[in-house]
Amino acid sequence: MTISLAATPFDYRFDPPRTALVIIDMQRDFIEPGGFGESLGNDVTRLQRIVPTVRRVLEVWRAAGGLVVHTREAHAPDLSDCPPAKRTRGNPRLRIGDAGPMGRILVAGEPGNDIVPGLEPRGDELLIDKPGKGAFHATDLHAQLQQRGITHLVFMGVTTEVCVQTSMREANDRGYECLLVEDATESYFPEFKAATLAMVTAQGAIVGWTAPAAALIESLSR
Repeated sequence: MTISLAATPFDYRFDPPRTALVIIDMQRDFIEPGGFGESLGNDVTRLQRIVPTVRRVLEVWRAAGGLVVHTREAHAPDLSDCPPAKRTRGNPRLRIGDAGPMGRILVAGEPGNDIVPGLEPRGDELLIDKPGKGAFHATDLHAQLQQRGITHLVFMGVTTEVCVQTSMREANDRGYECLLVEDATESYFPEFKAATLAMVTAQGAIVGWTAPAAALIESLSR
């Protein structure tokens, strides 16, 4: 059954069995104090505020029987998949691979690399560890979605202008119809989030659609 929900720039239509909920990088390293996000000088409380909304959408999506995909930005312990240009850029207090309050920053298996409490993946859900900003780069996500007949993707997570937008653009290039849940994504910089929402929906949904969580939840509850 095709569902239509009010979205920007026009209604978004999707078939739940062919749609996946993609939750980008809701990790302790980005959202909790002491992680990589804070080491870059950011106010992580901005990202913490969306956790209840992300959790509510996730609960409703699970109840509807939809596929869920979680991603983590995660590097191998030897950092062989972390280009020097990524690790050395800027002047952060802690760099990728350095030891922080929650273990080595953005390294797979470390406590800080975990999904925040309340949003943990279930055993029947996909968990994609990605070495880049985009969820499709150097991962098997596209193959996994194609095997399941997925054509539409609903995105949530952080940060809006970096990993979320990159993943949406990658998905768009691969033919997926994408929706971004406006109040279930966030940036350390409010102006960057606003600009991303505008860029995604410009020119007749050139990258995709946006809609508030309430609209998505209501559409799934009919």
